[in-house]
Amino acid sequence: MKMSQPSSSLDEKGVNQNRDPICGMSVFTDTQSAAVSPEMRLLSAFKKDNHGRKVFLAGREYYSEEGKTFELRLVGKIKQQFSTSPTIRPEYPPSLGLRGFTQRVTEITLEKRCQAVVENRVLGVQTPGFTAAVRLGAELLRKWHDVRADWCGPVYLSSPCDDSLADIYRAAGIQEIRHYYYWDDKQQVCLEKLLADLDGAPEQSVVVLSASAHYPTGADLSQIQWVSIAQLIMKRRLFPFLLLPAQGLCNGDLEWDAWPVQYFASQGMELLCAQSLSHCFGLYGDAVGHLLCVLKQNSLLLSVQSQAEKMIRSLWAQPSDTGARVVATVLSNPAHVVEWKGEVKHLVERCMLIRQILRRRLRLLGTPGCWDHLTQQRGLFCCTGLNGQQVDFLSKRRHIYLLPSGCLNVSAINGRNLDYIAESIHLAVTTGSFSWPSS
Repeated sequence: MKMSQPSSSLDEKGVNQNRDPICGMSVFTDTQSAAVSPEMRLLSAFKKDNHGRKVFLAGREYYSEEGKTFELRLVGKIKQQFSTSPTIRPEYPPSLGLRGFTQRVTEITLEKRCQAVVENRVLGVQTPGFTAAVRLGAELLRKWHDVRADWCGPVYLSSPCDDSLADIYRAAGIQEIRHYYYWDDKQQVCLEKLLADLDGAPEQSVVVLSASAHYPTGADLSQIQWVSIAQLIMKRRLFPFLLLPAQGLCNGDLEWDAWPVQYFASQGMELLCAQSLSHCFGLYGDAVGHLLCVLKQNSLLLSVQSQAEKMIRSLWAQPSDTGARVVATVLSNPAHVVEWKGEVKHLVERCMLIRQILRRRLRLLGTPGCWDHLTQQRGLFCCTGLNGQQVDFLSKRRHIYLLPSGCLNVSAINGRNLDYIAESIHLAVTTGSFSWPSS
């Protein structure tokens, strides 16, 4: 039996006049394209570039001397053990993450003898990466905003900072974003202007501070400067939200990089801290993040934990367990910790050596300007001080891609491209009427 086809009425242009809702216009018709991030725009341009000596210096991963994202030997061995272990079975982890992971990360960040840990007023939550940790912290802040009618403070971000941070807070419903001064034209942190901006912030404002490995500048605060900031935050009744985006790859030690978090907690301050363990363990395919909540009283712990669990159910339900299990395995075994620290120390020393050689090459070339800031900064990222014209020159004339701010990923420089990069920077600074800030 032959089925009859539904009739349709077409006009002279072939448009269906029946206006069946199923065949009508898409509900996404008016959707506008989102702005492309600087990193994605640069990566797209880099991939289309066919030049033989092109270099991409805007990535966020740690790159090996061979130009590839790395995996620690220890991590590779542990993953291999997991794959053959009969005791490890695929299952959903708890919404707050693996207990062993959150416990170990909390201990290395705050130390076991920390008063807040001893008094059981610290909540650790595993998240699927650093961005997720920031988002969960922002959601908790918004919840605080909703129930506290007297909370009117905005969120303060450093200038410059990771472009995605403001979007994360806005996505959580926090719309008032302000910036405090961080970086000056002498390629260093300007503490006086930073303190002046925070001193003018309304009480109960949230201040987002990079505890170490500041992105994108690579310039961190000294312990003396941290003491001054902590005193001002307590005096002005501000709330600190600390960031550890590349913990371990600044000084080669998780605890050392977390010193500002330990100091703030030791002063009895309530705080949030978003962390990433992906960089220092090479777990880029198994993103591992952690949100640390230090509270005033132990009596608040269960209510904050219940709110976090509720939020997680609507954000990602459960984090993945592979990366967290690797981190917990390493940090639970003293022999593994020694091996891990040795590998991380090598990564940090390589980045510092690259900085030293690049500075030496620029000096030998007679490149105008003072380049000492290259070795004064630490971690994966470095702010060169190049201006927009010079950055454009590097991408269009020399096929070297770095962020519009002049910041770059140090680990992407290696023995094959270092001389070419140094010569290109020299040309960018000396070609045309480019000005260089005074040293």
